[in-house]
Amino acid sequence: MKAAVFHKPGDISVDNVDDPRIEDPGDVILRVTSTAICGSDLHILSGGVPQASDMVMGHEFMGIVEEVGADVKKLKKGDRVVVPFPIACGHCFFCTHNASPSCENSNYKHYGPNGDLLDQKGAALFGYTDLYGGYSGGQAEYVRVPYADISPRIVPDNMTDEQVLFLTDIFPTGWSAIDWAQLKGGETVAIFGSGPVGLMAQKAAWINGAGRVIAIDVLNYRLDKARSVNKVETLNPHEVDVVEAIRQMTGGRGADVCVDAVGFEPERNFLEKVKAAVNFEAGSMKVLDMAFKAVRRSGTVTIVGVYGTPYDNFPLHRMFDKGLTIRQGQAPVLNYIDHLINLVKEEKVVLDDIISHTLPLSEAARGYEMFEKKEDDCVKVVLKPGM
Repeated sequence: MKAAVFHKPGDISVDNVDDPRIEDPGDVILRVTSTAICGSDLHILSGGVPQASDMVMGHEFMGIVEEVGADVKKLKKGDRVVVPFPIACGHCFFCTHNASPSCENSNYKHYGPNGDLLDQKGAALFGYTDLYGGYSGGQAEYVRVPYADISPRIVPDNMTDEQVLFLTDIFPTGWSAIDWAQLKGGETVAIFGSGPVGLMAQKAAWINGAGRVIAIDVLNYRLDKARSVNKVETLNPHEVDVVEAIRQMTGGRGADVCVDAVGFEPERNFLEKVKAAVNFEAGSMKVLDMAFKAVRRSGTVTIVGVYGTPYDNFPLHRMFDKGLTIRQGQAPVLNYIDHLINLVKEEKVVLDDIISHTLPLSEAARGYEMFEKKEDDCVKVVLKPGM
């Protein structure tokens, strides 16, 4: 079959690889109908998240069940399903306590309580390095889905792939960022990053009762997208002092909630890159530090951008003095997906309005290049194996 394969940093190509097969009675084989390139895939491409060997990429995918393992009870051949990105066994301590991204069984080679840089991770993720289980991803014609009775959700035939594809990751992730903040209604929510996850967090903020939503990004075309699809206010750090602007917009207090939807690879200058190299840091936490400054005292900061290393000069003093509440981590997709499917069904949210490019799987390398380099106003790339 054809698949988008990571070889080394900067090198992804579409190759012929072996077809997946049933390896456990709980598996299904899916024929992929749609898949997408995620911002966190770029962390692998850049080398920021290490991967030493070839790997089929992709954790945002959906498709048709082609083959079913002997123990699978809830799915049958021909079912059309969307697949959450964390791989959950469904019966360990964490899976039974609404914490499936910490599943104890799916990532048996590298699972552990420490959460270290190069070992002791949580649940396995599709197509996201050997550290997260080494499972082949869905940027391919076919993919093996383990624990198939737990995570995949059957989707109605009258809904397009584009309407539901982002239930795999970016909408539940954006939803997590807002749900963790426990909005009561009327809050000002500032969302750092207007890439796909930031755009989804903006949608989730309105649905959950925000009174004001402010989008922050260094790229004006992304801010244009945020305004056009989500009707938010926008700020560009190249044009204004974002922290001061947010304080001026909120009576001097700061936002009630700040969301970091960027993570460890923001835009950086030369000196910031030198500092990271000297301190053995991957990227920078400059966006997170900005969020800590921009949030009001006793406010909440949620972090759904990826971070992987310790950071020098971590602003613990600011978190303590301001009495901040911090929530972060991989999105517990299984906690939300059934509710979010219903929101889409009931037309209470539109997800496919962020798609900027749809390409055949054969052009995956081009899609990665456009997304990484922010070419052609690229916001979100969907790949179609059948094109």
